[in-house]
Amino acid sequence: MEKAKVLFVSQEITPYLPESGMSKIGRYLPQGIQESGKEIRTFMPRFGNINERRNQLHEVIRLSGMNLIINDNDNPLIIKVASIQAARMQVYFIDNEDYFGEKATFTDSNGNEFPNNDERAIFFARGVLETTKKLRWAPDIVHCHGWFTYLVPLYLKKIMNEDPHFINSKVIISIYDDEFKNTWDESFKDKLKFDGISDEDIKLLSPANYLNLTKLAIDMSDGIIQSSEKINPEIEQYIKETNKPFLAYQPEDTYIAAYNEFYDKLLD
Repeated sequence: MEKAKVLFVSQEITPYLPESGMSKIGRYLPQGIQESGKEIRTFMPRFGNINERRNQLHEVIRLSGMNLIINDNDNPLIIKVASIQAARMQVYFIDNEDYFGEKATFTDSNGNEFPNNDERAIFFARGVLETTKKLRWAPDIVHCHGWFTYLVPLYLKKIMNEDPHFINSKVIISIYDDEFKNTWDESFKDKLKFDGISDEDIKLLSPANYLNLTKLAIDMSDGIIQSSEKINPEIEQYIKETNKPFLAYQPEDTYIAAYNEFYDKLLD
């Protein structure tokens, strides 16, 4: 029997970014799933505050060189990779100087959210999916961690739903207590429509805030995991109303086995 393939799309992974509940799951979950006998690939953004030299990131020339058009602008997609030796796993990084050049993740030095976080999220989602195709690797499960990854389910279900690489992929989102505060500009929806997503698909994004983006990701997913002990109560209620497969919060010592079992149930 072929090994099941799990694609991890993570907002944060330690040691590349500081330790947090999410970055620790980003680091240890793929390792645990790989050790349980599944094949994995792991992606994160190459934020400008990641120390490339210390973490030994290097460009993967054969995967780089594609351009992604967002809002009529051509954006070069650069793919970098680093290895976590102890885990025998590689992490792929989605990079672009305009989107990830700042030495920060989502906010400037004054704590203001970057006004182009919407475009950065589009670029990241599309970059991950296009690179996965270039790797000729068709995932059975795509597991997204953090709001910055929440456009991946939309692109999978509405743009790449007939692509042979993703036609059988099940999408899971992990919900954390990481919210962005700003409402994204109305033009965000136009940028999505530029890629072929319809008004109907994104009617929930009025306004385009954290709650609505998360609800849209839930609608586009096949399963939901609560990965922080406490999450937004409105989101909690929304998940209940969908009746989708759901895994409640799991403590640190048992979550890997519980997540693995959840994947298996979705694939049955």
